Amino acid sequence: MMRILISGLLAVFLWTQGPLPAFADDKVGVVLMHGKRGTNSGSSPIGELEEAVRDAGFLVTAPEMPWSRDRGFDKTFKAAMAEVDESVKELKEKGATKIVVGGHSIGASAAMAYGARRDGLAGVLAIAPGHSPDHKGYTRRFSEEVAKAKAMVDAGKGNEEGEFGDLNQGDVEQYSLKAKIYYDFYRPDGPMVMPVNAANIKKGTAFMWIIGGRDPAMRRNRGQEGYAFDKVPPHPKSVYKIVRGGHKATPRIGKKEIIAWLKSL
Repeated sequence: MMRILISGLLAVFLWTQGPLPAFADDKVGVVLMHGKRGTNSGSSPIGELEEAVRDAGFLVTAPEMPWSRDRGFDKTFKAAMAEVDESVKELKEKGATKIVVGGHSIGASAAMAYGARRDGLAGVLAIAPGHSPDHKGYTRRFSEEVAKAKAMVDAGKGNEEGEFGDLNQGDVEQYSLKAKIYYDFYRPDGPMVMPVNAANIKKGTAFMWIIGGRDPAMRRNRGQEGYAFDKVPPHPKSVYKIVRGGHKATPRIGKKEIIAWLKSL
């Protein structure tokens, strides 16, 4: 009689709770990449998000990427993707069964580039996406420098450094970079073009684009759904979100929305 009663109570409990997730034992691992000339420190925008995502129960890593403040674009695009591979491997070794690759600003663009080149991701997370070498603002300012970098690469001088321009949230700066690295990241037909990468994200990958309403990209039509989000292969859990605030604050202001999306995967 007691066994029947317990079975009946369990059945009622399951009925009231609804169906259990099909993959209740899955563990989501998240790679979070910082922005251009930024850091992965605990007080940085991506560092604060990393802590919140970890506190929410996810496995998470926030590697220092080649475009950090200290590294200053010290590796090619291909080498940067290999570093993300290492972060993914690290998460899997810790028990992650689903992987989400995300980032802030240029880190978001890099996450999209990674999702376009790697199979098996559960999701790609683009937070206040930045770095648009295809945009007319970039091409107008830096076409001569891209041509200079190409000429150096074609002449077998890709490993030599030159002075090249950069545009970071409206600020134009000059840096010494290897020609092949500048050409990788800044040419308008290169591997960091968001609309192209969006269209090539692997089918079956959920996608989140989250951006602040005061982000400069919104004024320049690089934050709207039509720029890249609508080009991603459809997925029932893909979302486009606008939150309050500007570019730098989006990882902090949008953390609740980001965590809710991660929990939905």
